[in-house]
Amino acid sequence: MAGGIERQETSLLVSYLQHEEKVITYMAYAMIFGAVTCLYLLITGKPAAYGRYANTKRGIFINSNFAWFVQDLPSFAVPVWCVFYTDAALLSNIANNVLIGMMILHYFQRTFIFGLLHRGKPQPIAIVIGCVVFCTYNGYMQGRYLTQFAVYETKYHVSPKFLLGCTMFVIGMAINIQSDRILRHLRKPGETDYKIPRGGMFDYISGANFFGESLEWMGYAVACWNLPALAFAILTMCNIGPRAFHHHKYYKKKFEDYPPERKAFIPFLL
Repeated sequence: MAGGIERQETSLLVSYLQHEEKVITYMAYAMIFGAVTCLYLLITGKPAAYGRYANTKRGIFINSNFAWFVQDLPSFAVPVWCVFYTDAALLSNIANNVLIGMMILHYFQRTFIFGLLHRGKPQPIAIVIGCVVFCTYNGYMQGRYLTQFAVYETKYHVSPKFLLGCTMFVIGMAINIQSDRILRHLRKPGETDYKIPRGGMFDYISGANFFGESLEWMGYAVACWNLPALAFAILTMCNIGPRAFHHHKYYKKKFEDYPPERKAFIPFLL
């Protein structure tokens, strides 16, 4: 009798996990569709209404530090939760550990370091709520797939694909953190006007921070080599790529001495 109950419970669990994997696949395809839609709207319309492009005369705004902390927290907390509620066999694989660690590391930095040091303008509450929803959605999709469904060969962590992706991620994260630091120290306490960022990748492109973050998630997608990671990388580029071009246009219009050799998003090309 006990054996029959155990087999039934096992069958139900297998059925549930198969259904969950399909749901995550559909979530990834939905994210890609959303990425293309986002790209179209940002190219043909106005920049996303936060930061320098926010209309502070309309809507409810909250402190920028608190906003960044709250909106990025789910992308850290949900994958951490997934690690504790997972298939222990998968996390015995070095590749799975490194890949979920990359996700957690990035959002630890964004939530607890960038979020608390950021010196931006107050954020519209509608944008913050939207980001919380997205980060929860993506945190679950990435976290559950890597801890429950992504099966890699034992030696995958020494494959060229994995090593290339991890290298891209590390370089991208370094560029992103350095660029954020440059932006954070552009203005002295009390100053509110924008200045030309200089140093690091800003000597080559206007959106150095966006380039760094895009390179991070492109590397993550290469290392993971799965649909959810690819969907996130595509969405990242479709979302912040246009913002780099909007910033580039803003700088050229505002500053007559803006370096003419700088590109918007990709060094020497675009």
